[in-house]
Amino acid sequence: MDFELSEPEKKFRDQVRAWLKDNKPGDNGSEEEGQKGFVESRRRWQKKMNDAGYVGITWPKEFGGRGESFMEQLIFNDEMILAQAPEPINVIGLGMGGPVVIAHGTEEQKKRYLPPLLSAEEIWCQGFSEPNAGSDLSGLQTRAEDKGDHYLVNGQKVWTTLAHVARWCMLLTRERTEANPRDGLTYLLVDMESPGVEVRPLVQITGDAEFNEIFFKDVKVPKSQILGEAGNGWAVAMTTLLHERGTLGMALATRAQITAAELADHARKLGRGSDPLVRQKIAKYTIEARALQLNGYRAVTAMKRNGIPGPEGTILKLMWSELNQQMAETAVDVAGPAGQVGDGVGWKYQFLRSRANTIEAGTSEVLRNILAERVLGLPRSR
Repeated sequence: MDFELSEPEKKFRDQVRAWLKDNKPGDNGSEEEGQKGFVESRRRWQKKMNDAGYVGITWPKEFGGRGESFMEQLIFNDEMILAQAPEPINVIGLGMGGPVVIAHGTEEQKKRYLPPLLSAEEIWCQGFSEPNAGSDLSGLQTRAEDKGDHYLVNGQKVWTTLAHVARWCMLLTRERTEANPRDGLTYLLVDMESPGVEVRPLVQITGDAEFNEIFFKDVKVPKSQILGEAGNGWAVAMTTLLHERGTLGMALATRAQITAAELADHARKLGRGSDPLVRQKIAKYTIEARALQLNGYRAVTAMKRNGIPGPEGTILKLMWSELNQQMAETAVDVAGPAGQVGDGVGWKYQFLRSRANTIEAGTSEVLRNILAERVLGLPRSR
């Protein structure tokens, strides 16, 4: 297997590297100005990236994308991380919303939703998880009642990232009750400015309010905002999750190696670099991060073949989430009592935030079941 970039890929990498050097925001997206200032600075950054052609790199040109391969997207992700450049604000829209609209949307929907998504004029959120559904997405209870030319939506979603600033929500609802709970679901694109939509921020252990609850009370949703076919929302939801774990996984594969290197520097600065137990842990993490990257190459190869993320994305997300938690915990341990002070930045913050890694984008338990049943062909656990 050849891991070397081709000459065109090297040229693209050098262009990206030079552009980031000249254009990366100096404050790296600091939240010191407050939540509103943070969102607006990230929105401006995404617009600047889009104007330069670095947003929607794999999207078709007719929808505002660059029409490149997943390899170019991976190169761009790597350069963003290496340059410590801030992410665009519309991460959910770019990683899931756009790809699922391209896969299942009508021509009218593609023309309406994709351009403002790319420019960050409209931010997206994902309305899947519910308080009473646990880790079983098919157990959702949010109802979409057919009223002829529209649906009337009632229910609640939780852990909804960016809902407090989003214009559109990818909402999975139950239209009909069927014997198989995965049947009878309808996938809607809901305008968050609709009457009856209420967003309540949830403060996390880090002190951030990144997640939200959303309440829907008699929210009117036109049928023109169905994505895919009515009653077949499960298939659209699976496309969304494949892109979430696939797109996310490629970036995380590089981020893990950077975190491992930062942890090694952290141990050296604290005079713990010669401790054999610390060295052994860091060596283990470095090896696992490299294995994660190699699996990332497998994911890119699969996507280059058929354009659809495969099970490799699930492996990447599962491996990274547990590895990142271990690295953050080791970093705090190495620092001793001093590792528990400070707020907003540093290893303490990363340790606290990492607790969510094995829950968000699919719990580790659910991901292991997916790999066991759908990749290895093992019998269902229930």
